[in-house]
Amino acid sequence: MVADPYARRTRRVGEIVGLLGHSTGGRPGERLMQRLGIPVSDDTILRQLKRDAAVAQRNSKIRVVGIDDWSWRRATSYGTIMVDLERRSVIDILDDRSVENAAEWLRSHPSIEIVSRDRCGLYAQATREGAPQARQVADRFHLVQNLRSAIEEQMSLSGRATGRAILSEDAIVDAATHRRRARLAHRQSRQEIFDMLHALRQQGLSYSEIARRTGYERRSITKWLKFEAPPDRRRAALNPTSPWYFEAFLAQCWKDGNRRGRHLFHDVKQRGYTGSFANLERLLGAWRRAERGQADDVPPAALKSEPVRDPETGHAISPVVAAALCIKPRGLLTDRQARKVDALKQGSEAFVEMRRLAMRFNGILRGKRSPPLDAWIDDAIDSELIPIMRFARVLRRDIDAVNNAIELPWSNGQAEGQINRLKTLKRAMYGRAGPELLKARMLPRLHTK
Repeated sequence: MVADPYARRTRRVGEIVGLLGHSTGGRPGERLMQRLGIPVSDDTILRQLKRDAAVAQRNSKIRVVGIDDWSWRRATSYGTIMVDLERRSVIDILDDRSVENAAEWLRSHPSIEIVSRDRCGLYAQATREGAPQARQVADRFHLVQNLRSAIEEQMSLSGRATGRAILSEDAIVDAATHRRRARLAHRQSRQEIFDMLHALRQQGLSYSEIARRTGYERRSITKWLKFEAPPDRRRAALNPTSPWYFEAFLAQCWKDGNRRGRHLFHDVKQRGYTGSFANLERLLGAWRRAERGQADDVPPAALKSEPVRDPETGHAISPVVAAALCIKPRGLLTDRQARKVDALKQGSEAFVEMRRLAMRFNGILRGKRSPPLDAWIDDAIDSELIPIMRFARVLRRDIDAVNNAIELPWSNGQAEGQINRLKTLKRAMYGRAGPELLKARMLPRLHTK
């Protein structure tokens, strides 16, 4: 058949429209069709593209899937991409990254045997709920990056070379003294108001006359005169706009090592938090300052007053550079980098221990054997380096996925590449890139004969 009933173009032209729409999008496809002598509007091309994506049936079973998130708008809203790692193609795109939707999608594909993911706890939970039969695989790249972040945090405990110096002990004491004096001044002010109101009342003045003279509301005056001392200010009842409403959950995440503000913000929003990110950061900032103030929790190796300096330039080696060099094997170092590593080894005992652990960890990942990992975790915990100990404990909680990452060949690299392609399409289509259109252009096109 040349054309479908009531169709305004032949099947062959419809195939060309679909191919150009899938490859170039609406406006570019419209211009190409004009040059081919087949005038078609961009809206028609996009309708054809969506229609083809909705009609196409993919009955092949999915055995290995990679899950990752991508940003609709950075640090604000996210979606989820599902990739068939065996066929190296996108399967589906979800418009959010909630546990419920991801679990429901996995539940609808019971043939899945392996799920590759990054270290995000959302997808781990979704896999446990939606595909309990599947083996979870932690992405090896993210494992190494998490170790690098822990090393950077440990190196930051020494003298900073990034321009953000740690407050001295005197500065911390001065700040605490200032806050204490402010609270004392506020209490004294309330006491003076209380004494003034009672003195006016003892002179025989009525509540209305006291309100006229002082400017306070009559209701407040009545309340204050009922007490024998200034009443304590009652805190408002906690509600979901306050991060303190979720203090127990946040404290547990903090204890477990999840301390990234954006990650915690997303997790707590899933539990009903309606406040702002800045409000949450104020709470987390107080916890970070309190933790830095606990000198007993900082290992002796981290209390060096002087940072390690580059032997060539004399500049302090930043924690970021030190962490990157710490996880890089000796054979891949340039001569200049090798000299920096030697200087770091001489100037920091903590760096020596962390590099030894990092090289062992890289060897375990490349050795394809998971049994040595348990001994590595024990040694990392015994190192008494707080960030490294935290990283090791998190590994132990996710030990099955980490073991699978070592033994199995699958990783999330293909998903990361598909996300780059998705971002390119999203930006090229400006505001037209809704979930339906993105899915239509990301899914592999079924060519008809």
